[in-house]
Amino acid sequence: MTDQAGAGDSSGATAHRLTTRETAERLGVKPETVYAYVSRGQLSSNRAPGGRGSTFDAAEVDALARRTGRREPAPPAGELAFRTGITLIESDRYYFRGVDATELARRHTYEEVAEWLWTGELRTGTRFTAPPDALAAARRTVGALPAHCGSTDRLRVAVVAAAAADPLRFDLSREAVLGGARSLIPTLVAALPTVDTDGAGGRDGAGDGGADASAGAGLARHLWPKLTARPADEASLDVLDTALGLLIDHDLAASTLAARVAASARAHPYAVVSAGLGVLEGPLHGAASGLAHRMLAEALERGSAAPVVADHLRTGRRVPGLGHRLYTGEDPRATALFALLAEVPRAAPALAAARDVVTTAARHTPLHANVDLALAVLSVSSDMAAEAGETVFAISRTAGWIAHALEEYGERPLRMRPIGQYTGPRPPRPLPDAVGNTVAIDGSPGAK
Repeated sequence: MTDQAGAGDSSGATAHRLTTRETAERLGVKPETVYAYVSRGQLSSNRAPGGRGSTFDAAEVDALARRTGRREPAPPAGELAFRTGITLIESDRYYFRGVDATELARRHTYEEVAEWLWTGELRTGTRFTAPPDALAAARRTVGALPAHCGSTDRLRVAVVAAAAADPLRFDLSREAVLGGARSLIPTLVAALPTVDTDGAGGRDGAGDGGADASAGAGLARHLWPKLTARPADEASLDVLDTALGLLIDHDLAASTLAARVAASARAHPYAVVSAGLGVLEGPLHGAASGLAHRMLAEALERGSAAPVVADHLRTGRRVPGLGHRLYTGEDPRATALFALLAEVPRAAPALAAARDVVTTAARHTPLHANVDLALAVLSVSSDMAAEAGETVFAISRTAGWIAHALEEYGERPLRMRPIGQYTGPRPPRPLPDAVGNTVAIDGSPGAK
């Protein structure tokens, strides 16, 4: 996907210019129509360097596209593509607004990376704070859930409760959305129960990450006791904070696409996050790290990855934590986390087991580690539950969904309206009989 980081960036860079052909494609018109817009004063142009052709301001072109309701150019057959200036993935690397994402996450806190993603400005020392009303509503709602509920269940209801406590949630102005995001993320963390020393979750999170938390503490420190009863050490907190920064966005993953569809319908930011959470729970997306956790724990218990990998292959299951459709080599997020985990002594056994999984599976198929395997090393070595990786994923990606919502709010509403390819029986067909005297799909009488 082409990165348009130059457009709308607040870094002071020169405005992004489009050629006539690019402008026509973006507007979904012929080049002659572009010049008709210029002659009518609807679009301004500058001569291109050398005097050949014209160039057009990308922001002005996008504004015209929204006013005219022109369709975007058709993506390649079988693909769904949208312009975005947030994340670029190419050559086995990925970038946030043109900056290497792994370096950004390694050197800056999750909150600082989120601000960069939202605004294009790096605001050092940024900390998020949960507002008392939203936090109280979220804690009450989460506390009323059955004890067997998982963290994603709790996060979903916490989002709904926080939305209900915010009467201004329908304000889609940029500043209102950003203010809500800075409040929602710490609210989600603080609403989760603290893990007790016996491994069970407490019934609320009071005093561990909301408005009453110690000043200056980052989100990772508040999230840690929601994941494990083991005391936090600085090296492990560094791994967690970096994981949050690395996972914040990954282009148009399934949950992000769902979030953008909601934003296209002008759903408020809380509903956008709810849409993302609904997709995230799938075993092929956010919940994949839980499968990797269980596999890694079993490999440690059995003393080798070989029998565990063999069991997966024998039953036709894919080996969790391996392979990624966007990378030919190791997932750069996994590489970054493995390097940090190597500095945590107690992570050594799980890290060795993860490497054993990769080596063993490579005898069957050349797949590399992805971020789910790295999250599994963190969760297994820190005595976290299997769903801990999914929790980290959900908290982190909330900021990414908000970034995409901000982009989508600036696009033409309801532009994501695909047309179904109908494959059912052709009309006209007679009305079906009442229950007990049915008509089969092929039109023949059904059995009573």
